[in-house]
Amino acid sequence: MNSGNLIPVPDTIPVHWAWFQVLLIVTFVLHLLFMNAMLGSAIMALLREFKIDKDADAMNFQTAEKLPYTIAFTVNMGVAPLLFIQVLYGHFIYTSSILMAVYWLSIILLLILAYYAAYIYDFKFNAMGRSRTIFICISVILLLWIGFVFTNNMVMMIQPDTWSAYFRNPFGTLLALKDPMLVPRYLHFVLASVAVAGLLQAIFWTVKKKESVSDKAVRSGLNWFAWGTCIQFAVGIWFLVALPEDKMMLFMGRAPLQTFLLALGVLLGGAAIFTAARNKVWTTAALALATVVDMVLVRDLLRSAYLKPYFSPKQLTVVPEYSSMILFLVSFSAGIVIIAYMIKLAVAAGKEA
Repeated sequence: MNSGNLIPVPDTIPVHWAWFQVLLIVTFVLHLLFMNAMLGSAIMALLREFKIDKDADAMNFQTAEKLPYTIAFTVNMGVAPLLFIQVLYGHFIYTSSILMAVYWLSIILLLILAYYAAYIYDFKFNAMGRSRTIFICISVILLLWIGFVFTNNMVMMIQPDTWSAYFRNPFGTLLALKDPMLVPRYLHFVLASVAVAGLLQAIFWTVKKKESVSDKAVRSGLNWFAWGTCIQFAVGIWFLVALPEDKMMLFMGRAPLQTFLLALGVLLGGAAIFTAARNKVWTTAALALATVVDMVLVRDLLRSAYLKPYFSPKQLTVVPEYSSMILFLVSFSAGIVIIAYMIKLAVAAGKEA
């Protein structure tokens, strides 16, 4: 069967596709930062629950207070990039979502359960004692599964040649389990969350200098970041070699832009590990942010390489309608300002307390 026949006709767009491409990258970077803070912090808190000492409890108490907020911010910041990927690649992601509809639709319920577990972990932190570990464990497992479902969808959407499996399984339970890049791609995402969350811990406790646990917490956070990034290098190599040869070689010298961005990401990540080892929190943060942006660009180029035989956003038909784009840009800018103000108020409230 010709897989091209399974691809729906794309919708028209109101402005040039490049606008949506830039907005997709910008909003996805913001979503990643919140998502890393959410998942990585939850994983670190779960692991620290098995380390019985007052410093671990102090760090987990801070995590418990902020985890519900980071889940909320992650969900809200994830809406925009999901919408933009639907604008540019809707005929691909809608199809892959239908193929795995049972898992995809279950995300809503699972996310609510993870949210409730995080709230219980926060509100009952002291009252429940060590039994609180059950709730952070539930939250982590559900968040990890949701990430796994998202990774499956992103893998399936870029490979229309696998969609014919629907005719053998039309029940909405397809997953990309046989794809060799699925596991390393997923682990790369999980390790990134742990590394970035460790760095955010170091930043938080650097600002909160008056606490007795501050120095230890900063060093611990930088260690999480450094070791998480080191392991990411190994998983990144696994991810690269798991790609089909024609895609892999694009990042190994065949395509200058792809090769440059991958090499730049490696250099930035290595530099961030070096500065983390030297306790330079803010320099490490700047390098880590640059690395995240670079890896988002690499990810976007990989998606384009997979879809090149079938589609390019340049092929989308533009039916000019600029008012909706202007309204979005105004609303998005206002939203960023409001979120920044809310975070500022939350930080100020914490200091007063």
